[in-house]
Amino acid sequence: MTGTSEHEPAFISVGREADARRIAVRARAGTAPGLFWLSGFNSDMQGTKAVALDAWAAEQGRACVRFDYSGHGTSGGKFVDGTVGRWLEESVAVFSAFCEGPQVVIGSSMGGWMALLLARQIARLGGASRARVAGLVLIAPAPDFTEELMWKTFSPEVRAEIENKGIWLRPSQYGEPYPITRALIEEGRNHLLLGGAIDVGCPVRILQGAQDPDVPWQHAFALAHRLPAEDVVLTMIQDGDHRLSRPQDIARIIAAVQEF
Repeated sequence: MTGTSEHEPAFISVGREADARRIAVRARAGTAPGLFWLSGFNSDMQGTKAVALDAWAAEQGRACVRFDYSGHGTSGGKFVDGTVGRWLEESVAVFSAFCEGPQVVIGSSMGGWMALLLARQIARLGGASRARVAGLVLIAPAPDFTEELMWKTFSPEVRAEIENKGIWLRPSQYGEPYPITRALIEEGRNHLLLGGAIDVGCPVRILQGAQDPDVPWQHAFALAHRLPAEDVVLTMIQDGDHRLSRPQDIARIIAAVQEF
């Protein structure tokens, strides 16, 4: 695969013809295990952590793939049309098309949920996939966030607006308000993980900030308890926030990646 990280992204089409999305991908050629980046909700592949990991991969001669979900960054589609299932379909499609051999999958926030779902799906494919997940590095992972961190915490007024109007504009400390749709909430229930054991078939490293206002540290503990006991390490960063994008946080993320 020709490296595309320094140049214009490559594009692939994901989904059936009536629902096809043009997905932007930056793939850096290199040695294994490769890095596969999964962004957070309303984030993209040009964020601080994604760019830092790509730069580290370039220095190490490692392969690195990152992309934008539909409705994010330079990919096509509308954010308001997004659901967990659509974004998972895109994640699997990019992983299958651009990755080969062992991969370290790094997921931030919603990307942590995506990483868990992706690993489970690739494990089920067995030898049918050219690539396999060698390990997961989850940064402030937010599995089930549409239910646990959104729906269950919303006021009755907000719930009523989502149910009756199909959409609510949620204020954000990171920029403009963004839409939370009924489809996002309802479709997300098809992908909930925290109700039982989560078998991803690989080692897991979790990095969580204790001062995270978006994903409480208790959420990371709940996830860790659902994963197999062997080779799961949860690192609590006492002064860490949600983004974990400071130089010292980036260094911890890279150190976790280097374990694989």
